[in-house]
Amino acid sequence: MKKPHYAWVVLAITFVVLLISAAIRATPGVLIVPLEQEFGWSRATISVAISVSLLLYGLIGPFAAGLVNRYGPRRVMAVSTFLIGLGALATITLKHPWQLIALWGVAVGTGTGIIAIVLGATIVQRWFYVHRGLALGLLTASSATGQLVFLPLLAQMVVTSGWRWAVITVSAVALITSPIVFLVMRDRPSDKGLKPVGVIEDAQTAPDSVGANPFVAAMSALKMASRTREFWVLAGSFFVCGASTNGLVGTHLIPACMDHGIPEVQAAGLLALMGIFDLVGTTGSGWLSDRFDSRVLLLTYYGLRGLSLLYLPYGFATESHGLSIFAVFYGLDWIATVPPTVALARQTFGAEKAGLVFGWIMASHQIGAALAASFAGLIRTTEGNYDHAFIIAGVLCMIAAVSVLFAGKAPTSAVLSPQIG
Repeated sequence: MKKPHYAWVVLAITFVVLLISAAIRATPGVLIVPLEQEFGWSRATISVAISVSLLLYGLIGPFAAGLVNRYGPRRVMAVSTFLIGLGALATITLKHPWQLIALWGVAVGTGTGIIAIVLGATIVQRWFYVHRGLALGLLTASSATGQLVFLPLLAQMVVTSGWRWAVITVSAVALITSPIVFLVMRDRPSDKGLKPVGVIEDAQTAPDSVGANPFVAAMSALKMASRTREFWVLAGSFFVCGASTNGLVGTHLIPACMDHGIPEVQAAGLLALMGIFDLVGTTGSGWLSDRFDSRVLLLTYYGLRGLSLLYLPYGFATESHGLSIFAVFYGLDWIATVPPTVALARQTFGAEKAGLVFGWIMASHQIGAALAASFAGLIRTTEGNYDHAFIIAGVLCMIAAVSVLFAGKAPTSAVLSPQIG
């Protein structure tokens, strides 16, 4: 039997690392109420730390792509995983809000910003010539699923053992993973004497961009991309994507459920259900982005997401299975926007620059997430519920659905075929 390509091992390692990073990034969703009760901090104050983490997660993305190009995924992933685990572990000593901002906001935000979808896009670009959409869909799904599927376990730990044990658990997993990544991960196919998946043995591939200053490379990509309409359309739509997922639902759905008398563990189960269906939806989106016009896919995803958010306030008010239906529907669409957005970036800016440009598009995603996390917390503090936050996000999604139709031209067969880069 033919030995499987090592790219699939690399994909599996990256899948696990993104899963762990996302799980840690989502942990504050089950910590908001316990911190509120133990320290007497307002929900708006706690949301500031979460916003800082989300903001850094996005802003570091473009420079993370440069770091990966210069130092390789292996070292970058190992060091960042260690930083995430250490920063999260230190939060068990919290006494003041500024410490939460420094540790969870800055330290964890920086580490997770390096281990993000931008990293996944770069690795897929290096290791895969065919099946890129499918591979990126899997990595994207791991990032989103990690935010959701572990929340019931963490919520149960918070209820039975206290929030500190939940933090210790996720920190330990990250710290243990770091040396494993360093031992097993490889930077590029040539390290194993291989070509990317789908490239014949004697074919010539373009060399990786190495040696460039990460800051200069990131800023150069921004300068180039910002002159195009496509960049602003993709960045604007991803701003809405981040606001409606990580910033709003990922951060505030559990507290919103508790406001309506739904226990924390049951509320976390709704997010876990989203994570399971996201794995299906986002992987399927990657498969579809290899075959269909990405603009039509994005129109569909944002439009359906907007409708589901407009429905959500009524879902809380019913005694039927409205929230469960929302969780399934929203989960399928949670972050299915990533594969077609990456495909449009590669189509518009070329394979060599696509990772860096997508880093800036991802930064816009997290700016939206950070603002939504703070804004929703403020709405809850002043109005006593999240209804207006959900409605505003739904309207923004409908606007994004229309705007993506202006992102580039319809793809040709040359675009839909994989490129070496």
